[in-house]
Amino acid sequence: MKKLLTYLKAYKKESILAPLFKLLEASFELFVPLVVASIIDRSIGERDRGYVVQMTLVLVVLGLVGLVCAVTAQYFAAKASVGFAGGLRRALFEKIQTFSYAQLDKIGTNTLINRMTGDVNQVQSALNLTLRLFLRSPVVVFGAMIMAFTIDLAAALIFVITIPLLSVVVFGIMLISIPLYRTVQEKLDRVLGITRENLTGVRVIRAFCKEEDEVEEFDRRNDDLNKMQRRVGMLSALMNPLTLVIVNLAIIALIHTGADLVNDSTLTQGEVVALYNYMSQILIELVKLANLIITMTRGAASLSRIGKILDADSAPAPIAGKQEASPYAVELRDVSLAYPGGGDEALSHINLAVKKGETVGIIGGTGSGKTSLVNLLPRFYDCTGGTVLVDGLDVKAWDTDALRKKIAVVPQKAQLFAGTIRDNLRFGAPDADDETLRAALSAAQALDIIEKKGGLDAVVEQNGRNLSGGQRQRLTIARALATRPEILILDDSASALDYATDARLRAAIRELPSSPTVFIVSQRTASLRHADQILVLEDGEAVAVGRHEELLETCPVYGEIHYAQYPRDAKEVG
Repeated sequence: MKKLLTYLKAYKKESILAPLFKLLEASFELFVPLVVASIIDRSIGERDRGYVVQMTLVLVVLGLVGLVCAVTAQYFAAKASVGFAGGLRRALFEKIQTFSYAQLDKIGTNTLINRMTGDVNQVQSALNLTLRLFLRSPVVVFGAMIMAFTIDLAAALIFVITIPLLSVVVFGIMLISIPLYRTVQEKLDRVLGITRENLTGVRVIRAFCKEEDEVEEFDRRNDDLNKMQRRVGMLSALMNPLTLVIVNLAIIALIHTGADLVNDSTLTQGEVVALYNYMSQILIELVKLANLIITMTRGAASLSRIGKILDADSAPAPIAGKQEASPYAVELRDVSLAYPGGGDEALSHINLAVKKGETVGIIGGTGSGKTSLVNLLPRFYDCTGGTVLVDGLDVKAWDTDALRKKIAVVPQKAQLFAGTIRDNLRFGAPDADDETLRAALSAAQALDIIEKKGGLDAVVEQNGRNLSGGQRQRLTIARALATRPEILILDDSASALDYATDARLRAAIRELPSSPTVFIVSQRTASLRHADQILVLEDGEAVAVGRHEELLETCPVYGEIHYAQYPRDAKEVG
């Protein structure tokens, strides 16, 4: 918690001035009942109209000064709270950028989005209210009681009895409702989670006609949330009637006592009205204070959840390691991988040596571990057994940035960002000129895209919604080629391309001047037939390594995949 409050250091001045101006406002507010009392006593008792006008002007001045103080306090409180929230969001985003794939899988996307939106907003609201009311409300409550003692001791004793009773009701309800509010927040997180799942998976839901099932599931979770909110609302709703009962009883006692004191000429009518006003101020401020504490509690819970994200371990730092002189661009030595909570190993005892400039094909059935294997090279995941070496150095000893600048990855899902084609191509190579970008587009068989769309400055919508699947894949391949990588990983990234375009793409990559080491993950044997070596995976194990013709004769798994695509009498493409 203290660590998070460091983000408030830049707003020390605002954090001091906001409550200070609120205290000034409260001080002026405490004088208002006395001025009103004097107006009543002089205007009614002595019929001094000039005095009424004079005191009315005093009230106007007090109101204007109080307004200026309130607005100033609100300005400083808003500036501090918004700035603090902005710093938290920035820190959260920076922290998320350091997470490995394994950490993102463990924490979950829904959790991270909720922390950056709902939780940060809750903290911002709590801080804003705290700066404005945390000192003001107690000052008004105890200030009103002290002012009552300056008017009359006997009447002030009613305040001494009323304030504890009000505090018991207000804070008792608050203490009971705080854990319930936490439960409400958890149920709200679940509703937000299922909403996000439906939005991201809307195509799948419609494809399988699951709309009604998803509506039922949403209704169930939403009903749970509504029931809990009604429960908390009913409990919180008791606060106003109970406090009003206590205050009204206190006012009755106050008027009764005040009437006797007025008859005895101990008090004036104006002083009784002043006591009544002080009692009303106490009620209002206690309710405000209770709501403030509830908001503070919810904000503290949100701040704690944010703190857990910020305190989470980042991606592992490089370890000490010695680089070996090696002719291999990539080596896998008895590599195994098990995902946390995933049960069996995704990869088991994989051995592979790839020379610089070679093309390696990786093939296997669904779930055989193809993507898991290539994710080890840029260290998206760390192997749980064995060693992965790049240029003779363990990937765990590489500086992460330096390692990933050598490697370009084109993932299975083509991901483009809102902007222009030029912006997307320069994502990994900010300084690339147009000639470099066009060369990358040419190799990726994507020049026709910019011709149809109107050039490199053509607009790309979020996720490339205005492009077809094949266009998106070719642009993501061009983006990778624009970085001129030493190692290029194509993770089933040509699945939306026709066989002829796929063949031209592979031929263009083989002819690149930089001669990168290429890893091609594919379900098509035609895409791998010209590879220098092909690794065949089955259930996370390497069942064979060899060239296309050799594997057709010696590996039943590879043969089964190939002949399922090309009957023995069919002509292969590519």
